[in-house]
Amino acid sequence: MASDVTSTELVTSTTAPAAPPPERAAPYPHRPRFLVVYGLLGAVLAGALVLVVIYAGRAIAPAPTWSSWRPSGGGLGAAKQIADTVGKSYRLPNGDQLVDVIAKSPSIPGSSGSMLPIHYYAVRGTNGSADQVFPVSSSDSMMYTLCGLGTSCSIATGKPSIARGTLVRREILELALYTFKYVGGINNIVAFMPPKNGTATQYAVLLEKSNLKPELKVPLKQTLSSKTPLPATIPAREVHVIDATMESSVYTYGVSQTQTGDLVLVFKPLPA
Repeated sequence: MASDVTSTELVTSTTAPAAPPPERAAPYPHRPRFLVVYGLLGAVLAGALVLVVIYAGRAIAPAPTWSSWRPSGGGLGAAKQIADTVGKSYRLPNGDQLVDVIAKSPSIPGSSGSMLPIHYYAVRGTNGSADQVFPVSSSDSMMYTLCGLGTSCSIATGKPSIARGTLVRREILELALYTFKYVGGINNIVAFMPPKNGTATQYAVLLEKSNLKPELKVPLKQTLSSKTPLPATIPAREVHVIDATMESSVYTYGVSQTQTGDLVLVFKPLPA
């Protein structure tokens, strides 16, 4: 019996204790980090889809063009195209062209027949206001001469009338809008109006681009209809636009010269 007990005790004392079960690793330890990355990628993809939709919408429905016709190139060449295209569309009731339009850089003919550049514009002040004098050059100014092919460029046929004068001013406004829109760098335009038969008074229109900003922001047809009217058929809406944009822009004019020989085109406002 003693040997049995001893043997049992020995077996019990030499048996090693059971090792604890290993800790179970947490599944997907980087899952939160991946979720953040996936979220960022999703946001980027959503933004890209929004941009695609926006650009696709613009391609399907592009912004309206300012005019159905535009000149090619730039500078004086583009101005001559504008003069030719606009000039041909204005007619008298008998079908004759209203005036021919000649585009040129700011200059006047000299005694020898050569063109002398204008260096300054001067606008006479009224009611005690100061004169305005500012430099001009071929890079920022354009001139249009409207010649009716009669004596001293007067309109050769028909009788002068308020309606015909309004049509001439409409043509000048259209010339100016096309020029300011499509000829880069031009900030002011001078248009010489055809005189009345037998008169020596000369009139010119001086328009600045800054004064026509509202008309340049909308399509041309919202300002002037695409079909050029005759003198007696100018819509009342257009008469209002012509008067509002040009009433204070018509002057008599002359040429002066500085002590250093620079030529100055002088504009005198019409009596109120």
